[in-house]
Amino acid sequence: MTITAITSGKGGVGKTFVAANLAAALARAGQRVLVLDADLGLANLDVMLNLYPKITLHDVFTGKHTLDEAIVPVTSGFSVLLAGSGMVEYSRMTPEIREQLQRVIAEVEPRFDHVLLDTGAGISDVVLYTVSLAGDVLVVVTPEPTSLTDAYATIKVLAQSQGRRRFNLVVNQTRKIGEGRAVRQQLQQVIDRYVNPALDSPVRLDLLGEVPSDPSVRESVQRRHLLTELMPGAPAALGVAAVATRMLPA
Repeated sequence: MTITAITSGKGGVGKTFVAANLAAALARAGQRVLVLDADLGLANLDVMLNLYPKITLHDVFTGKHTLDEAIVPVTSGFSVLLAGSGMVEYSRMTPEIREQLQRVIAEVEPRFDHVLLDTGAGISDVVLYTVSLAGDVLVVVTPEPTSLTDAYATIKVLAQSQGRRRFNLVVNQTRKIGEGRAVRQQLQQVIDRYVNPALDSPVRLDLLGEVPSDPSVRESVQRRHLLTELMPGAPAALGVAAVATRMLPA
């Protein structure tokens, strides 16, 4: 069983798109998958999946509903646990939220092969704590300089505060073949120069794959339909499928 935090330094890099389509690809490979929308207070997984949640994590946290009632199976073969949106009480980590998140993760862990935590962007205490609950971290980054800078900052903080030394990388919106490898190399060089000298063992980035820039992504998002279902042969869908294959147990 694997818990993977899907995170990014910067918003708008396609993190939720990657998380949802990755879940569908893993489910198609026979895996039991749950996506937990851990962007507490600014959730948007429901929008991407065209869901109108009646029961959310907020209801589970407050005891209004059970966890079983909040877990929703979707037509793509995986399950989701949706968060509420626009709730200011989730803008910072409190002991109560910490305890509730821990409890939820402990309860869902035995039921699934993969739990994907779709975190918020940045390095707030809520994001950092959510990531701490995962065994693996997948950082979604684009080739844009601002995205690279923010991804570096995220990796640095997680390495220093959580002792993490391995990070998986998915490079989204690549424009040419091999750009993902170039981005990974660029980030690794900066980490080798500025982060690793101060650590007891070096941080290593593993490239899980790249997802090419593809107009069909925008179309699928606008239609609120997963690209891997709508156009499975599209370049971006094939890129996500390749990432999923690398995440399957050996």
